[in-house]
Amino acid sequence: MRTRIIIDSTTDLAPELRGQVEIVPLTVNFGTEEYIDGVTITHEEFYNKLIESDVLPTTSQATPAAFVPFFEEVAAAGDSAVVITLASQFSGTCQSARIAAEDYDNIYVVDSGSVTMGAGILTEYALRCACSGMEAAQIAELLEKKKEDICLIALLGTLEYLKKGGRISSAVAFAGGLLNIKPVINVKGGVIHMLGKARGSKQGNNLLVQEIGKAGGIDFTMPILLGYSGLSDALLKKYIADSAPLWENGVDSLRYTSIGSVVGTHAGPGAIAAAFFRKP
Repeated sequence: MRTRIIIDSTTDLAPELRGQVEIVPLTVNFGTEEYIDGVTITHEEFYNKLIESDVLPTTSQATPAAFVPFFEEVAAAGDSAVVITLASQFSGTCQSARIAAEDYDNIYVVDSGSVTMGAGILTEYALRCACSGMEAAQIAELLEKKKEDICLIALLGTLEYLKKGGRISSAVAFAGGLLNIKPVINVKGGVIHMLGKARGSKQGNNLLVQEIGKAGGIDFTMPILLGYSGLSDALLKKYIADSAPLWENGVDSLRYTSIGSVVGTHAGPGAIAAAFFRKP
């Protein structure tokens, strides 16, 4: 019996791992135009539309019915599965997975408590466990513990999309734009926390380095993944160069990926982020 790993499309993985998981898509809407995340719209196409559109896109959770075909395949093959979703505080997708899983044996749903690369490194750890021969129930139990050690810290490139989404006032966004303020946030237990604000990219990179340093140390035996939103990875490459002392004694090279459309709707282009596990 094989253990499958199933994720939703908000999880961003290192590109070489995407073929090892099954992905349940969410949907993205630009006005009346509906797109299936990662299926009928790519990350590049999404950011092009985001930049060009005057209307902020909306996103829709995966329904229980969206999980059923995946679960049917698991059952037909006599396999088991671990399903990893974005934090339940951000979407009803986790609840949809749990509702769908009620009709099947050997399917275990884990709320990652995170999103994008945070859920991505938890997924990568699950793949390691599955490859070692661990059973699905054991993997799910271990993920519930290890997810508490995940750090996802991000530097946003603009406040404009938080304003469009109603997260901050227009006055705050306008002032932030004039002052070139870039907020640093983290995600912990499905909650977004503001860690600080910087003026300009250089100060922002320095603040991001400081906050990662404060997080409790990086466990270099576990997966690490960086990410960026938008059409260019130039800002992330600059950050990697600026933060080299954080990583150089722990990894030979840093892997990174682009941030998908659902999270990109709220973060906007120009964000950079790092996901890692704290030292135990």
